[in-house]
Amino acid sequence: MTRALVGGGRRPGALPPQVIAILSAELPSLAEEILEEVQRSVPEYARQEGMPEPAAYRITVEQAMAAFVDQVSGGGDGYERRDELCRELGRSAAYQGRTLDALQAAYRVGVQVAWRRVAAVARTRRLPAEVTTRLAEALFAYNDELASLSVGGYLEVRSSADELPGDHRRLLRMVLRPGAASGALAEAAEAAGWAVPRTVTMVAMPARARCVREAMDRDVLVDLADTEPHLLIPGGYGPERAAMLSRALPDRRSAVGLTVPLGEAADSLRWARRALALVEAGCLEDGGPTLCERHLLELWLLSDGPLLDQLARRELGALAEMPRTRRMRVTETLCAWLDAQGNAVEAAQRLRLHPQTVRYRMRQISAEFDRQLADPAARFVLDAVLRAYRLRERGPALK
Repeated sequence: MTRALVGGGRRPGALPPQVIAILSAELPSLAEEILEEVQRSVPEYARQEGMPEPAAYRITVEQAMAAFVDQVSGGGDGYERRDELCRELGRSAAYQGRTLDALQAAYRVGVQVAWRRVAAVARTRRLPAEVTTRLAEALFAYNDELASLSVGGYLEVRSSADELPGDHRRLLRMVLRPGAASGALAEAAEAAGWAVPRTVTMVAMPARARCVREAMDRDVLVDLADTEPHLLIPGGYGPERAAMLSRALPDRRSAVGLTVPLGEAADSLRWARRALALVEAGCLEDGGPTLCERHLLELWLLSDGPLLDQLARRELGALAEMPRTRRMRVTETLCAWLDAQGNAVEAAQRLRLHPQTVRYRMRQISAEFDRQLADPAARFVLDAVLRAYRLRERGPALK
């Protein structure tokens, strides 16, 4: 019996029918256990409450396990369906802007679960040690084979993800290049099958941003390989484009530049990147895509940090020696006073104080800021610097 289980008379490398029957009986529950353990151990594959399990995962695990049993039985060599499913897992990771870390972790968890089951069955069924050893070797080699297929699918997408049909990435770089020749751009656009738009809207994304390429409109140009990923939307940014961006950037962290003529695309991207930096510094609120058109004043006020420092030293020098609490009270009162154009009642409403309290504070403040408050031009500069100063106070990362 032991001789039969070891595989006498069968093709080298193949296991006898008795062992194959034992393994086949384990497949349905083993596939279920692997899926559950992967979802429990790898956060990226965790099933959210109320959400269905992605069918692709289940099908791939079931196909892979069935193909393994077929392989160790010495069965056919055709595993096209399994190979394509494994490659698709790698492609999916690349399309979503993920690394292979989670997928490789899932493979490690899967083979560990499979080996525990094989070892348990071997003990229960008292399989010979030689059979168990051959199963272990075959199982871990098979897992490496599956992982290699997924890596291949991942690299397939990554090698072409930034080179869309017609070399769209190169086209995007031409658009952003200062002084790009319109003739060369038109030729490249024609070769790429891309209609040259009159206006464009640039979008900035953080490094390693997740991007679902399949959700992008076909006319959008994307560069994910840049250290500061970005994309170009032909025309303006309306509701349809906003919905597309929401689908394509599931993490929602991005900044949308202004809609500008094609030749000014680099400016739109520069503003978008600045807005993204202000969000990351805490100066602007992050409520999904940050629209530059809603933050023009902030972008202008914080566009040159060193120059702002110089203006602050000159216009707000009196604040430097004040304790933080008093400094915040003075700036708050001054901003409300300037917004209310010197109307103490309106300023008090903004501050939720009594008008007499505001008048008292302003008498003290006027001793330090009399020159700026008396002169309209100086008052304008003071107002601008104060606004920028308060924005900077919110975002210490910019200091």
